Amino acid sequence: LALPTAMNQGQEYPNWLELPPELTSSILNRLGVMEILESAQKVCRSWRRICKEPLTWSKIDMRNVGHMGGSSHELEKICRHAVERSQGGLVEIEIWHFATHDLLNYIADRKENIHLIVDYVSVMLSVMLMKLLGSSKLRSLKLAMCYLIENEGLIEVIAKLPLLEVLEVSYCSLSGEPLEPIVPSSCPNQMTLGNNCDDVALAIAESMPGLTRLQLFGNRLTNFGLNAILDRCPNLEYLDLRQCINVDIVGDMERRCYERIKVLRRPNDPVDDYPYGVSDVDEMSEEYYDNYSAASDYSDTGEDLVSRCFG
Repeated sequence: LALPTAMNQGQEYPNWLELPPELTSSILNRLGVMEILESAQKVCRSWRRICKEPLTWSKIDMRNVGHMGGSSHELEKICRHAVERSQGGLVEIEIWHFATHDLLNYIADRKENIHLIVDYVSVMLSVMLMKLLGSSKLRSLKLAMCYLIENEGLIEVIAKLPLLEVLEVSYCSLSGEPLEPIVPSSCPNQMTLGNNCDDVALAIAESMPGLTRLQLFGNRLTNFGLNAILDRCPNLEYLDLRQCINVDIVGDMERRCYERIKVLRRPNDPVDDYPYGVSDVDEMSEEYYDNYSAASDYSDTGEDLVSRCFG
């Protein structure tokens, strides 16, 4: 095995510990949550300190964490700790399998801590700043195979994320039950729901005008909901509707999509690039859900996992 050129020439590599903390944080937040907690923060005191900085947790990646052996409850607790460390600076989060309504609301409700000195002149200005700076900064939410997520809970979260630019919801088994719409206070007009399969699509249209990327893999929306999204999301550039069997992209709808959308994935497009093939998802969903549900209470292994990460 040949040694690197620098070592062959007797040169020393740069010391990673001498990097500016901001740069180290930027590098570390490209890792998954468990990689940071189980490995990076245990390298040295300097890295441990950086791993507790909010900047490191502006992006949270919790894909494929089931191999850690924890139950859904334990993984949710780890996710909440990670969100706490962001101190309101969370920008991107991706969760597979274990997301719940409570967890998503916790994420959406986390706001940056603001300390303002208020006097009789600046009361109104302070209130305005608190409303502006205290809102969630989340710009990217990705959920996959989270079978406990239902329409009502997702709509409630969507209404709290006005800055969201990227939304991906894949194989979350959203229900088709009729629901009362939950509309953010900033929307002057009440939503009118048509087909109840479109309620999530209509909530997206009402609440997320800045959306640039949308994936509704396997969703039940119809052309009615799709039209609402196209009407209200003028910045949308990427739209993935694979496995959305109720959408019919033909005629005027096809023309409209191709005029507006730079990258369009149609309902029948191949799914080879999806993390799991469709058949794999169908095959594993019940087993994965059953495994997490059966381990919902803390076990010795789960307690060890949480304490190991945050002890």
